[in-house]
Order: sequence, then structure tokens, then C-alpha cells
Amino acid sequence: MAAFITSLESVAEIVLVIALGYWLRGSGRLGDEFKGNISFIIMKIALPASIFVSVLKYLNRDKLASLSGGLVFTFASFTIGYIVAWILTKVFRIRKGRRGTFINMFVNANTIFIGLPLNMALFGDKSLPYFLIYYVMNTISTWAVGIFFISSDDPTVAKGEKKDFNWKKLLPAPLVGFLVSLVFLLLAIPVPEWINKTLDMVGGIVTPMSLIYIGIILADAGLKSIRFDRDTILALLGRFVVAPVIMIGIILIGGSMIGTMPQLESSSFIIQSAAPGLAVLPILVDQSHGDVDYATNLVTTSTVLFVIVVPILMQVANLI
Repeated sequence: MAAFITSLESVAEIVLVIALGYWLRGSGRLGDEFKGNISFIIMKIALPASIFVSVLKYLNRDKLASLSGGLVFTFASFTIGYIVAWILTKVFRIRKGRRGTFINMFVNANTIFIGLPLNMALFGDKSLPYFLIYYVMNTISTWAVGIFFISSDDPTVAKGEKKDFNWKKLLPAPLVGFLVSLVFLLLAIPVPEWINKTLDMVGGIVTPMSLIYIGIILADAGLKSIRFDRDTILALLGRFVVAPVIMIGIILIGGSMIGTMPQLESSSFIIQSAAPGLAVLPILVDQSHGDVDYATNLVTTSTVLFVIVVPILMQVANLI
């Protein structure tokens, strides 16, 4: 019951901010210029700052080394997830412009903004090291692999046509933020408190701004954009069923080979594997001229349905 209430409260906050963006856009208070600039602010400034601060706040060298074993489990889960998702795009003939979104919904989750507070509420401070394992792998997966599935799915590029390679996309700003934070972490480079607070303040706008952007997209498309077509249902099944099943399978197989994983660790991994889609997914898709309505629909529906999924997964996790 506690898990249900916690997930309900988390989703309610998110839906209210999306509704705010929807109302502001619908009432004409947010123009096209704001819509065009908001993605730049999030992707190039706020998100790198948020990732930098989060890594230095929640990790240290000793903790990073001690948790390296769990990275093997999560790495295997993400790898298998990409393979399964890619195969399903071929089997179900997911159209160009949606494939990158489809694959990312299977594999990458909104861990830091939804997964972290929920994990802390469900399992307490003791679960933080295990959450960080998943967070690190999810961050690397999103900005080193997931973003390239989206950029390569640009429908404006004809089949067989060579797309000019943009070296800037090799190291997107969020990934640069993560790599820089690792350098500071491993070399124990001190960050002045006033700089840390400044970056933390700037990074704090990522979630509300991303959710407001989703509200803007919904207002432009209309509420009719929330739908359950075939591609949406398949992607949601991947997020809430396939991804957790893959993680559970790896935990069980790994446990039989190298020893049973602590209950708290396995529960954290399972819950995080089914967290809603990335709030910034519609922005990433828009930058590659993909189906933004589809991406927005997936983020919105996965966020709402998460309230139902969490209590079920909690029961499953207790049996592992």
C-alpha cells in the first residue's frame, strides 16, 4: 500500500507540471520562440550541470569500485534490451521516425528524476549505492548509445543517403557532463561550494522544464495525441514487462553462477528497470525530426501507468 501511495504522489506531481505547460501553451503565454529555445537550455546547459552535480553528490571513488560487480548485471540487461528492441523493430516493422524512440523506451529510464526519489521512499538510504549502479549505466546507455539510435532514425534522410557526420554528436553535452564529473571524482578535484550550488541550481530546472515541454507538445497536438495504438502498446510492454523480465532473468542466472544478490540490490534494479521513459525523449526526437507526438505519448502514458506497475513489481521483487 505504501508503494502504491508513493508512486501515486510522484506521478501526480509530474502530471500537474505537464498540465501547467499545456495550459500556458494553450492560453498563448508560451510562444513558438520559447518552444524552440527550451530544448537548447535543457540539453546544452541544465542537463550537463545536473549530471555533473549528481555524480559528485552520490558517488565517491571507494563506492564506485565496490559497486563495480553490479555494473556487470546492469550492463548485460541493457545490452540484451537493445538487441531485443532492435529485433522487434524489424519484426513489427516500426516505421522510420519511431524506431529510435521505440528502442529507447525499451532500454533507458527516467532514473534520476523519478527513479531516485521512488527508490529512496521504497527502500531507504541503504538502497542508494545500488540505485547509483543503475543510474551510472543508464546515463552511459542514454547518452552513448540511445541517442545515436534516435539520430540515425532521422526520417528526413533518405535510405542510402549519407548523412553528414556531426562530430559534436559523438560527445553530446550530457555525456560530456558525465565524463567531466568522473574526472573530478577519480582525481579528487575539489569543486568550490559556490560553484557546486550554482550548477545544482541550474540543473534543478531540467525536470520541470522537460515536463513543461511535454505539456507544450500535448497542447499543440491536442489531448487526442494520448492514444494506445499498436506501436505505443508494444513500447509500453517493452518498458514495463520485457525490461523487468530481462533484469530478473539476469539476476537469477547470475545468482546461480556467482552467488545470490542482496535482496535490496535486486529489488532496486527491478524497480529501476521499469521506470517511465525519459522526460527529455520528445526533445531528443524533435532534434532528429522524428515523431515527436509518438515520443510525447509514450512518456506521458508510461508516467501515468507507472503508478500501477510499481506495486506489482514490488511483489515480484520480494519473491526473487
